Amino acid sequence: MEKIEYVLPSEIEKRSFQIIESELLERGIKIPEEQKPVTMRVIHTSADFEYAETMCYSANAVEIAKKLIASGADIVTDTNMAKAGINKKALEKFGGQVHCFMADDDVAAEAKARSVTRATISMERASRLGKPVIFALGNAPTAMISLYEMMEKKEFVPHFVIGVPVGFVNVVAAKELFLNSDVPYIINKGRKGGSNIAAAICNALLYELGGRS
Repeated sequence: MEKIEYVLPSEIEKRSFQIIESELLERGIKIPEEQKPVTMRVIHTSADFEYAETMCYSANAVEIAKKLIASGADIVTDTNMAKAGINKKALEKFGGQVHCFMADDDVAAEAKARSVTRATISMERASRLGKPVIFALGNAPTAMISLYEMMEKKEFVPHFVIGVPVGFVNVVAAKELFLNSDVPYIINKGRKGGSNIAAAICNALLYELGGRS
């Protein structure tokens, strides 16, 4: 039986990261230093060490995302759950906001009228924000596919994509579209992901910038 540790509430996260680091060493897994804070926070959120093997980063992805945030980029999510999980006060320090258009009544109405998904309309709305945007997508592969289609039509190119939708239909294929693109990304290969993972990645980037609140 595993022994109970008595840890002060303020020390629980720190102790959790110590355990994660120790277990990664035991497994012989070495995460590149730039990627380490992000991947470790994903593991901390999910208690799933498989992310150490499946998280994929484009060249200099973490540095690029941090520069975007520091320059005031907004974040667009595909669920209100992800929006709720992102540290908005930390982002606001850099001049950015978090948006989710998925539950807006006019988005639902337009999606129904055009016979497309709300994710498609949401991505179109996000493309018209008029400023750099980091897309943090943890639920809807359709959102990733819609972004890619806009790129193909030369209508819009996202500044950065966090692509971690979870599920079975089109999830792997949607992620692979961006793995083969020139858009900077942080993507988890395979079926795993979720709104909590998308939020964890955003928070890891914010905390690396010293924006924790």
